[in-house]
Amino acid sequence: MAQTLQRTPLHDRHVALGARMVPFAGWEMPVQYAGVIPEHRAVRRDCGVFDVSHMGEIEIEGPRAAKLLQSTLSNDLDRIQAGQAQYTLLTNETGGVVDDLIVYKLDEFRFLLVVNAANRAVDYRWFRDREIPGSDVRDVSDEYALLAVQGPRAFEHLGLPDAKAFTFAEGEIDGIVSFGKDTKGKRKVVVTPEVGEAREYLIPKGKHISVHAGCELLVMAEDAGELWDRVLERGAQPCGLGARDTLRLEACFPLHGQDITPETDAISAGLAWCCALDKEFTGADPLREIKERGPDRKLAPFVMEERAIPRAGMAINGGGEVTSGTHSPMLDRGVGMGYVPAPDAKPGTELTIDVRGRPRRARVVKKPIYPSHDKKPIYPSHETA
Repeated sequence: MAQTLQRTPLHDRHVALGARMVPFAGWEMPVQYAGVIPEHRAVRRDCGVFDVSHMGEIEIEGPRAAKLLQSTLSNDLDRIQAGQAQYTLLTNETGGVVDDLIVYKLDEFRFLLVVNAANRAVDYRWFRDREIPGSDVRDVSDEYALLAVQGPRAFEHLGLPDAKAFTFAEGEIDGIVSFGKDTKGKRKVVVTPEVGEAREYLIPKGKHISVHAGCELLVMAEDAGELWDRVLERGAQPCGLGARDTLRLEACFPLHGQDITPETDAISAGLAWCCALDKEFTGADPLREIKERGPDRKLAPFVMEERAIPRAGMAINGGGEVTSGTHSPMLDRGVGMGYVPAPDAKPGTELTIDVRGRPRRARVVKKPIYPSHDKKPIYPSHETA
């Protein structure tokens, strides 16, 4: 039986704009509008907007909500205050990555987790199964839509002041305002006098998508269409999942399900920086052991030295394997990431990748594969425009 795909609140707007729609993680999503390359370059040079409403949102609140999260997430929540966010991992007993996610500290007793779409149900069950008295776990994904506005001019187009990385705040765009609380601690919508309508969203700036500035707008699902229209009117170019993938790969952000999985430990994936190994959490002991002895293999970024496009699953000579690969619109050549024996993960190491039965040379490079707009490329670019 064919799977019934879910649709985001912006589905009809994507179709009206001529987007090419494809299945992704159980959703019907836009993969491109004008094309992957122009959308990718729009984010690098100006501003693009992505519908990422397929992402899941899990709210955990209560006097012991922080204790539940500290025992299950790899990073240290004590490092952030209300109004701040943190990239972290949900790890299993072997140190494998169940999911990578962003946690937002709304206040002392209330947290919002934005999780990968394919892992929404898994993550929710994971937290519910480990729920402790004084904590309440709720899947609130259906209540919200999420827009990612990315690029060096993102804040300028939105008319918002710049913000520190991994922070969020209530904000306003064209008279659309955010939410407050009533005396019972529940959300109530603040009505703006300018348009006489109400909206709610959070504006966090952080890890997602690009090494450029950007923000994500979390809005009530029924209000997503108007916010999308306002963002496009302000000059953001609509972008699909194709550009989202090429951007994250140039930035060396691991993709869950490919670069990181429940069978892949965080240390080998290069994510020790978000593992607070001085605290106790699920999988901490094996991760400490791996870090102490050193991983047998590492996730390494590479650039092709011959004209070829690497793809996930391709063999790397010496016992490695490509986990992500694509054509870089900025370098005009193949790029990717893959697991290789630890000694081969050193930048400058030459690799040989089996591209459809043909050996093709590649070279390990430093992260990111392509830098932000204010830095010189790490690797020579063929781009002339």
